[in-house]
Amino acid sequence: MASAGAGAVMLASANAAAASAGPVPASAAVPPMLAAFDMADVDLHDGPFLHAQRMTEAYLLRLDPDRMLHNFRVNAGLKPRAPVYGGWESEAMWADINCHGHTLGHYLSACALAFRSTRDRRYAQRIEHIAGELAACQAAAGSGLVTAFPDGPALLARHLAGQPITGVPWYTLHKIYAGLRDAALLADSAASRAVLIRLADWGVAACRSLSDAAFEAMLDVEHGGMNEVYADLFAMTGNPAYRDLSRRFSHKAILDPLAKGRDHLDGLHANTQVPKITGFHRVYETTGDAKYRDAARFFWRTVARTRSFATGGHGDGEHFFAPVDTAAHVFSPKASETCCQHNMLRLTRAMFLDEPQAEYGDYYERTLYNGILASQDPDSGMATYFQGAKPGYMKLYHTPEHSFWCCTGTGMENHVKYRDSIYFKGDRALYVNLFIPSAVRWAEAGATLTQVTRFPDEAATRLCWSMKAPRTLTLALRHPGWSRTAVVRVNGAAAMRSDAPGRYLEVAREWRDGDEVTLELSMEAGFEPIPAAPDVVAFTYGPLVLAGALGRQGLKPGDDIVVNERKFGEYNDAPVAVPRLAGDPAVLARSIRPAGAPLTFTIAAAGGEAVRLVPYHRIAHERYATYWKLGRA
Repeated sequence: MASAGAGAVMLASANAAAASAGPVPASAAVPPMLAAFDMADVDLHDGPFLHAQRMTEAYLLRLDPDRMLHNFRVNAGLKPRAPVYGGWESEAMWADINCHGHTLGHYLSACALAFRSTRDRRYAQRIEHIAGELAACQAAAGSGLVTAFPDGPALLARHLAGQPITGVPWYTLHKIYAGLRDAALLADSAASRAVLIRLADWGVAACRSLSDAAFEAMLDVEHGGMNEVYADLFAMTGNPAYRDLSRRFSHKAILDPLAKGRDHLDGLHANTQVPKITGFHRVYETTGDAKYRDAARFFWRTVARTRSFATGGHGDGEHFFAPVDTAAHVFSPKASETCCQHNMLRLTRAMFLDEPQAEYGDYYERTLYNGILASQDPDSGMATYFQGAKPGYMKLYHTPEHSFWCCTGTGMENHVKYRDSIYFKGDRALYVNLFIPSAVRWAEAGATLTQVTRFPDEAATRLCWSMKAPRTLTLALRHPGWSRTAVVRVNGAAAMRSDAPGRYLEVAREWRDGDEVTLELSMEAGFEPIPAAPDVVAFTYGPLVLAGALGRQGLKPGDDIVVNERKFGEYNDAPVAVPRLAGDPAVLARSIRPAGAPLTFTIAAAGGEAVRLVPYHRIAHERYATYWKLGRA
């Protein structure tokens, strides 16, 4: 099973968003260096990201909240209003382990994100309906606890008592906590806040009698980002009981080695860990304890630099493996779980706000294109679970009503929050981190910045100021690590040239209404080898992984919409011919040639035939290859 952290608090940084609901005690807060813009102040313009958002918006409106509430009402002794959904919402994932109800939490987060992005009241109405139903469940049960998994209160009681269980109750509850938090902060839902506070107080009381040793033993079972959500609750309310519980929910068996710079991740369930680490960073923000920050930074460096594939994903069969063994895992159909990429981006974003370095922006961009945007079926709006690199395999997407995997839930969130990480602001500085058609309204500066770009089809972007009055500001533009050169022009005149990628180019001047800035980058074909197996490579173009587009051999329409994520690797598994590439990877990369349409290329296979290469995020409904084991020329 995969742990999926619920949606980030997206008003600004997680810190600033929580603070918007109530002041963080000054003695405890560690303000980040930057803040994000309210998503309501950012508009997406036409392009693949807006298309993906609209597909998910439509899916959210097709789903029936009462079907997701079915088991919550049953557990509270109330008659359900609609039949329960299938998949993980009504069936065990394996054995007796289930996480019934997790989808409702993700759905709340997604509706809150969609509402903040669009101000469409339909999402707010769904939030209010769900909050009212959960409040009714709390009243009927006489408890702040709301659960949908079977034998809910009794299962939690056994877990709290240290008895063996076959479920992941805190993992599932975390999704409810986080969904209610996002509804309260992003959709201004007082009803959600009231349900959340009652649930939070139940958690404080339920955990109060546990010794530290018993609590730590309980955390051996997957529990999502419970430390993060209690840190958020502390920021929202100032209640020290929530701060103390955020620390107790920080798994010391994971925290302590990471804080000492020790990589002990081999063999661990990957996405059980990532939400904990985001929580460590949040605990640092709300307490000032540098140990939590140090653990988060070391984990990020370890995973992003030494354990990630070219696409930004990591793991095989949901688990970390020794980096030296990457060649034995890279071609697995069960590598790169999409939830892992979702949660790594949440962590990356939080760390960037605290420590604005271009490396974070580069990793975010790489994973956003090759992991998140790539995860959605552009025709149905459904999402992937794994995005493995088994040569000749294909992306598999969930069904609309009979899957409800963890990655279905994070998939609901991923595509309605693209606007949250394009722009950031500091003291009189505006950071442009992503090259996406959009506009941002900067109220404090009395300015709007509009970004006009066809990136990545073209390696450039144009930024246009609309100002109420002239204002001296700094515009910080990311010079990505993948671009050898960058040229900045202001109103057509060259203002700056950079031959040192991986930094921010700061243009400080008095800006006037109508001023235009262009950023011109260099993009070229390259390759990324597996460090422990240099004959296994992925080919790239700028931040994009290029996939061999291998056609639909043996596939019928709909064959890639599947129910059971456990059967990845078995679906459509008839042998297919995969071209063989041979030679020196640098020579092969230089041999990649444009093939007419934007971002379409060819490379010659060992047999002389041309292999079509396209950005991995544009692959859908056909077989592909992203990594190649090169033979001798």
